[in-house]
Amino acid sequence: MNSVDKLVYMANQIAKNLAGMTAGRAALATADHIAKFWDPRMRRMIDERYEAGGEGLDPIAYDAIRHLRERGAPPSQTGATKFNKVDESGHADAG
Repeated sequence: MNSVDKLVYMANQIAKNLAGMTAGRAALATADHIAKFWDPRMRRMIDERYEAGGEGLDPIAYDAIRHLRERGAPPSQTGATKFNKVDESGHADAG
């Protein structure tokens, strides 16, 4: 599995964890998570996959990436992302 495939897997896992919401809310919450916790390199790589057709992205993850591209980051959607402040660093899924 290459780096982009790992990011697709991660985006799909986030989406699956939020799938109990309506599809629209789950996509916003997934976009919120990616915007707040993924570093710019990770976001750029998943964006490139989206531009190439989104292979492997489940529908909620795909809609989340589309939202980020078209509208930017949504406001906080879940309690898990409310603790971040504007421009705060140090919180990322990268490890």
